Amino acid sequence: MKRFSCAGALFLVGLLLTNQGRAQSLGAAGTVAGTVTDATGRPLANASVTILNRLTSYRHAETTDDEGAFRFTNVPPNSYHMEISAPEFATKEQDLEVRSAVPVDLGSIELEVAGVKQEVTVEAAGAHLLENVPYAHNDIDMQGLSKLPVSSPGSNLSDAITLSSGAVAADSNGFFHPLGDHAQTSFSVDGQPISDQQSKAFSTQIPLNAIQSTELITGAQQAEYGDKTSLVVNAVMRSGLGRKPTGSLVGQVGSFGTYSEEGTYGLGNEKVGNFLAFNMLRSGRFLDTPEFSPVHAIGNNGTLFDRFDYSLSEKDALHLNIFAARNWFQVPNTYDQPNQDQRQKVQSFNVAPGYQRIFGSKALLTVNAFARKDWVNYYPSRNGFDDTPLTFSQHRTLMNWGGKADWAYFSGRHNLKVGMQAMQTRLGEQFSFGITDPFYNPVCVDASGDPQALPSVTNPDGCAAAGFQPNPGLLPGLPAYDLTRGGSMLQFAGSRNVNQLALFAQDSIKFGNLQVQAGLRMDVYRGIVNDSAPQPRIGFSYLIPQTGTVLRASYTRTFETPYNENLVFSSASGVGGLTANALGSDSVPLHPGRRNQFNAGLEQAIGNFLVVSADYFWKYTTNAFDFGTVLNTPLAFPISLRKSKLDGLAARIGTPVLHGFQWQTTFGHTRSRYFGPQIGGLVFNNDVGGDEVFRIDHDQAFQQTTQLRYQQGRTGPWVAFTWRYDSGLVAGEVTGLDDALGLTGAQQAAIGMSCGAATPSVGVPLTADQCTAANFQVSRLSIPDNPGDDHNPPRVAPRHVLDIGVGTDNLFHADRYRTTLKFAVTNLTNTNRFYNFLSTFSGTHFVQPRSYQAALGFVF
Repeated sequence: MKRFSCAGALFLVGLLLTNQGRAQSLGAAGTVAGTVTDATGRPLANASVTILNRLTSYRHAETTDDEGAFRFTNVPPNSYHMEISAPEFATKEQDLEVRSAVPVDLGSIELEVAGVKQEVTVEAAGAHLLENVPYAHNDIDMQGLSKLPVSSPGSNLSDAITLSSGAVAADSNGFFHPLGDHAQTSFSVDGQPISDQQSKAFSTQIPLNAIQSTELITGAQQAEYGDKTSLVVNAVMRSGLGRKPTGSLVGQVGSFGTYSEEGTYGLGNEKVGNFLAFNMLRSGRFLDTPEFSPVHAIGNNGTLFDRFDYSLSEKDALHLNIFAARNWFQVPNTYDQPNQDQRQKVQSFNVAPGYQRIFGSKALLTVNAFARKDWVNYYPSRNGFDDTPLTFSQHRTLMNWGGKADWAYFSGRHNLKVGMQAMQTRLGEQFSFGITDPFYNPVCVDASGDPQALPSVTNPDGCAAAGFQPNPGLLPGLPAYDLTRGGSMLQFAGSRNVNQLALFAQDSIKFGNLQVQAGLRMDVYRGIVNDSAPQPRIGFSYLIPQTGTVLRASYTRTFETPYNENLVFSSASGVGGLTANALGSDSVPLHPGRRNQFNAGLEQAIGNFLVVSADYFWKYTTNAFDFGTVLNTPLAFPISLRKSKLDGLAARIGTPVLHGFQWQTTFGHTRSRYFGPQIGGLVFNNDVGGDEVFRIDHDQAFQQTTQLRYQQGRTGPWVAFTWRYDSGLVAGEVTGLDDALGLTGAQQAAIGMSCGAATPSVGVPLTADQCTAANFQVSRLSIPDNPGDDHNPPRVAPRHVLDIGVGTDNLFHADRYRTTLKFAVTNLTNTNRFYNFLSTFSGTHFVQPRSYQAALGFVF
């Protein structure tokens, strides 16, 4: 280790002492450069150059050097407005686009003497707010991220994504469902592809204070993106290039014993830069809980992110991203689990170096390497019989390493990119499982259907001799692991490598106001199964400048890969999972799926103050994927279903920043129809059926988020208000009174059940003697009169959640050293509602009760 450290130090010193050169952007971000002159061609020093996006609030200002040159680095892909001003000269404005990492060279920009009349090109009002691209997306800058209400400790990025995209349905523990899928999301972090789960229940998550901007792409994915493509999160991380020493330190306290500290520090010049972000948090409600008041829910989280940039020359640049994180948390209990003490620890490490070289002014080579590993440990209670109704433990590792290289060429009407991606994912799984409650999977029942303990009866054929009858709902794969009937713990250990290779080519071609996006991707998958598939993709957008309208349509063929987490076990458990088979007796591995996706939409500017965007999607998938969650725990096993049909609408209405005020509403609708049978998994919270079609638990009729924000100046006092409405995800199989009477007293109380004046309590459920169809009511579920698996399923009750925040980014009106102050209330009205209840694939979880947060920070 000492030899490695010395060599690394010598290499770094050598880099810093070699060729001097201007910085260029790394990863997915772009560079904008040019020279400001007067009418005679004389360079103008100290001219002010600003680029901004009025929708995302992104703003970056630079001053020209002695040669009149300016350069913006780490510019997120987007459309921008540029303003250039100098004393005694008229301000010049123009629009520009950054769509790739190929540098945008604006050449020489001439300023006229103040008072000289300049030609002005007139276009439809608001046309400069539109983006003429074939894909639906939404952009969030760090200015917007810092004001969003986040209520899921350790998953702030997930909260930001949920609140910023109408195509996303919210779920518990930072999960979100993009375009009707469970978690088909890929991340691109400074060009590093990540398609494994990033929720805190599976792994760890990059912190918000390390992100410069994110682009949320929900339609017409370009060919460079694969694996899981319902949503692509293209994140540009913050950089220290060209930055004077800047930093922040923020302390926060909140409800449920929550406190956190976070800090950033960045510095650099045009040649070298470094940015560091750290976060530490402890909360008494780390995971969403199966009871409204948290029980056994303490957790903590720590993250460290560092980005180092170095320009070898004007044409060559290096960067290095390092990320390390740790989660530790108690698994929340229900009131039916008074002594359970299950816990989980997740550790993550990621290193991702990158290199870019510019060829001339039109071509760019980008090479990214990466290595990422998760260590997940799930711990049972010390006494296994304190776990109820199941006890389990797990040690799981996932290591993903590989590289991605692409060559981009920008000339005339073409923006071409060709490349390849090769990676290996190493899976290691150790898992044990046993039943601790004799009534969880009883072998026999009495004449009324009530379960019987009968610890000596392990076969339904023995029920008659004991005076009872076989349980018609017996799960035949589980008696061997029933510890109350002399069974033994299931012990599983397995490992496998998944090798993947992708080749892609894509081109964005501009014909006047028509934009064509064409691409082809070829994936080769070698894992537990071997498969491959070509994927053509085509999209169009057309700008009508007279009306300020963009029309778009696309077709995308994708190759959907199974989730890697617990993939080895799920590929051994067979059709129906462990509940239907003894482990290994009917192994059916999970195969990749194929998807056809169609999108059609428009974007419309209304004056200079409003933009409306809407996108309809239709997706047909063979071999559709989901997770089967064990009870209410973070333990989840991938499953596949025969096919899925998903369609819906995602829309956004918003304003640019108008005198400090900004409004944005996103909303969406999704129909998620899945067709059995199901393959893989462990045990399920209710029956997923056979070959029939059903609405899966991420089907939601409507969701919307409205955000209102006002700030005085760039750093003055601000107020932010958020209203989130969810019409309700599909719930478990509580279809009426009979199902409700089969719940425990705690579960009946959770759904808000009552029968006239009678209400349940922990350990004292309501019974058939107290309840009739006439007096039966529930307040937290929506049970239709004629429920059906497909067209009229039961759902959790609709919910409105209001959040408000106030603060200032410069409490004492200082110039260099600023003090920030923030106070926020989430779930202002203390809405007592579910995310899900006995969900087949998610369990039971409540929305966080009303909570308060106060933060004090120091920024320089």
